[in-house]
Amino acid sequence: MSSAPQLSEPRVLASTKQAVLRDDAEQSYAVTDTQFATREWLAGQTISDDIRDILSPFNRVKVGSGYPDIVAVTPLDEEFIVADEQPAEPPLVAIEAKGYDDRGSINVERGIVQAHDRLTEANVTYVVAPTAAIGQSAQTLARQLNIGILGVSDAETMNVIERPRFVGNQGTNEARAIRFQASAQGVADQSFSLNHPKNYLGYPLALYHPEETASVLSEYVVSDIKGARTGASFLGMIETSPRGEQLTPLGKEVVRFAHDRYGSVEAALQEFEGWKRSRKRFYDLAPEWGLITRRVLWEYPATKLIVEELQTLHQRGNTDPSLVEFVTHLNQQSPSFTIELFIKGDELVRRRVLTNDGELRTMVLADGKVYHSPTVFQLKAMLYHAGILTERGREPNRLDPESDIWKLEQHV
Repeated sequence: MSSAPQLSEPRVLASTKQAVLRDDAEQSYAVTDTQFATREWLAGQTISDDIRDILSPFNRVKVGSGYPDIVAVTPLDEEFIVADEQPAEPPLVAIEAKGYDDRGSINVERGIVQAHDRLTEANVTYVVAPTAAIGQSAQTLARQLNIGILGVSDAETMNVIERPRFVGNQGTNEARAIRFQASAQGVADQSFSLNHPKNYLGYPLALYHPEETASVLSEYVVSDIKGARTGASFLGMIETSPRGEQLTPLGKEVVRFAHDRYGSVEAALQEFEGWKRSRKRFYDLAPEWGLITRRVLWEYPATKLIVEELQTLHQRGNTDPSLVEFVTHLNQQSPSFTIELFIKGDELVRRRVLTNDGELRTMVLADGKVYHSPTVFQLKAMLYHAGILTERGREPNRLDPESDIWKLEQHV
């Protein structure tokens, strides 16, 4: 069958991701199952670098009793869904792809059954397959089970054959890892470009100040306005609304603390000015601000996971876990979250760290360059400054993961 090479499963899946998933939208994130990171899909058929670039990043996320080909959190255009109104937050989407195998056959009905299983935890699921292979019986089954069907033609045109309705599932911890990455607080390359929490705490103060925010921040806190703004947003202290930048309830609490301790935001910022370029631990330099930093960081979802699992390791007798030991343990508890939080998202790194079955190659964890800098450098540094961890973070190119210690300052 001439269509087989063009419309194998990876090709169908790549076409779907390009057509359906809005990677450019805010609060949008998608991962493709690790089985598609291989170089050869069928005997004699390679997956091109272009296809793998489209499909990356790779991770293995359990939804229902299996692992969808794509798990995403993304807004969906009206053509892909039957809905009276969009949900309050972008839906969790699971996609199963079916392409021609090396015998030129395809089983769309099996994909529908798989997608129905994923619907126990996803908000909406789809099966995507070559249009010519989608028969009336498959459409009827999908309609009965509330599964969307998308068809890809030889020209790679996407046809919406069956539109599903949203359901109200919340998802498991593993699925929530993808929702976390899609949220305003997800770990991204630009999330924390500064490694001292005072630079982020200073931003809500400068925003509240009656003078222009950038000039106030530059004078009293830090000259990297964009980095401070981005970090303050990721930590949930500011948000953007139609009226512009606004303080969140957490950001307002930082301002209230400044008023309570200093009498005014201006006086608090003058204190910040004296801390410029200081490398001293914030918790020791300004203990009360260290406690506020601790409160802000505790609202960041990744902090809870890190602290809880370090406490678990301590209770099991590992009081000074290395980064390798910690990531290995964390992967056993929350594999999808661990990969998203600690491992770089680019295709080559994920392919080195994870097998095609999504298993962790622990030997690769000894290479510091596979780690996500915003976590192992900036976030760890902030946890150190807040008095939560005993050591500050290091840049991946200076990181020895086997001697980099992740230890809680206080255990319970």
